Amino acid sequence: MKKLMLGNEAFARGLYEAGVTIVSSYPGTPSTEITEYAAKYDDIYAEWAPNEKVAAETAIGASIAGARSFCGMKHVGLNVAADPLFTFSYSGVNGGMVLAVADDPGMHSSQNEQDSRHYAIAAKVPMLEPSDSAEVRDFVKAAYDISEKFDTPVIVRMCTRVAHSQSAVELFDREEHPLKDYVKCPQKYVMMPAYARPRHVVVEERTAKLITYAETSPLNRVIENNTDIGIITSGICFQYAREAMGDKASYLKLGMVNPFPVELIKDFCAKHKTVYVIEELDDIIETHCKKLGLNVIGKELFGFIGEFSQAVVAEKLLGVKNEVMTFPENVPVRPPVMCAGCPHRGLFYCLSKNKITVSGDIGCYTLGASAPLNAMDTTICMGASVSALHGFNKARGESAEKSTVAVIGDSTFMHSGITGLVNIAYNATNSTVIILDNSITGMTGHQQNPTTGKNLKGDPAAAVNLEELCHAVGIKRVVVVDPYDLAQTEAAIKEELAAPEPSVIISRRPCALLKYVKHEAPLKVDEDKCVGCKMCLKLGCPAISVRNGKCVIDHTQCVGCGICTEVCKPKAIIK
Repeated sequence: MKKLMLGNEAFARGLYEAGVTIVSSYPGTPSTEITEYAAKYDDIYAEWAPNEKVAAETAIGASIAGARSFCGMKHVGLNVAADPLFTFSYSGVNGGMVLAVADDPGMHSSQNEQDSRHYAIAAKVPMLEPSDSAEVRDFVKAAYDISEKFDTPVIVRMCTRVAHSQSAVELFDREEHPLKDYVKCPQKYVMMPAYARPRHVVVEERTAKLITYAETSPLNRVIENNTDIGIITSGICFQYAREAMGDKASYLKLGMVNPFPVELIKDFCAKHKTVYVIEELDDIIETHCKKLGLNVIGKELFGFIGEFSQAVVAEKLLGVKNEVMTFPENVPVRPPVMCAGCPHRGLFYCLSKNKITVSGDIGCYTLGASAPLNAMDTTICMGASVSALHGFNKARGESAEKSTVAVIGDSTFMHSGITGLVNIAYNATNSTVIILDNSITGMTGHQQNPTTGKNLKGDPAAAVNLEELCHAVGIKRVVVVDPYDLAQTEAAIKEELAAPEPSVIISRRPCALLKYVKHEAPLKVDEDKCVGCKMCLKLGCPAISVRNGKCVIDHTQCVGCGICTEVCKPKAIIK
């Protein structure tokens, strides 16, 4: 039977068919759905971990115990999981262990455009890169065979287009893999220097074997059409090249992107007059070819930035440029905004109104940086808002302590904000941290987290009490506010900034999109009272606009949160 599947759904199907039993991940677009789909299989235990490092370590522990295991993350999540990955490369596996990393060329939902292939090279682990959903399923199953055959964790590299596009996938039965025996072996699993040194030798020997395997692996395949143009590529770029060039070129499609074959690439280049390397982001394949002394054309033609497409390949190789429709009018852009009724809006309005410097973090609340709120000064990585606030205040002193805050979501705080708060308490800055508790992991699509009281499957789970946790790490001042109450929120911000000790404000109200949240009736405008002052527009609510000089509220978007009534001095906005 065949089924049309997202790449991420096909990945989960591959986990099921490969006999995987343990899955631990942290949600991150574009990887999130892999674990959500995996959780639907009764034969797989799946969980959301507090962060990617914990997820990887959980999968590693399950592998050592003898189970086939998996952890998934986006590309920046691999930064967090790199520590255990590099060492587990030395240890090797017991049951097969696969890690998915989803890169995001074009930065559709990410803070950088890093190329995860560098991690595979640095950690000395094999990496596979599928180009459509059917290959995703096949490559996942192959990855477990490689993992157990070569005693290594394996990375499967996804990207936004493969993860979120659909193609037909043939379904097969699950292959059961009984739990392997666990045998105590400190020389393999205890990576202190005396044991790690000989394991490094094993890793280098393994790499040599993997190079030999890559020469004849069905994961790497040649499609011969003519000898004039050869294209070496992998992943989604193969689809772009094939669609743009068709039979005008031959292709060496590399399914294994670490380590690379040597003789296979040399032989392909020798048969073709001109060879192009088409790869998004960094010049990993091109550099390998040039180290072999091969004359290939790559980044001087295609560049290092952003996504490619069929149109890009056709333009670069055939000189064919698509026509682009243009408009004589200056059409305004429609940037992403916080939803109508978003609980973060009231808080950011108060911060903006009082000209507070804001150390920001990763989440849907990062949109607080956008106009008209303009209420965020920095965003670096998960959890950095808290640590960076401490450093900022240490550098600038008392004046900064009284005018600077950190904002961080509840899930992000559990991910990597706690240690930053410990640092504030331990090393004593009068820093104010605001935890935006919307009762869910919002940006990646409403996943549960350790504060929500439910696990991945929605079953009851232990819930971290944020107030007690903050007290436990040494913060004495902890206050909870409702961000729909602007007066209360603003007063709390001013009071905590003035306090002579560190403090935490918990801005608590559920995400407006949660199904259990019951909204008020939409608001409307009394045009006779509206003076056209446009104060309501400063909230940045997508339900509010101005027509003919008067405020207008779109009743299809408005959820009746009421914060606009608090900023409207003429009291023109009414129930």
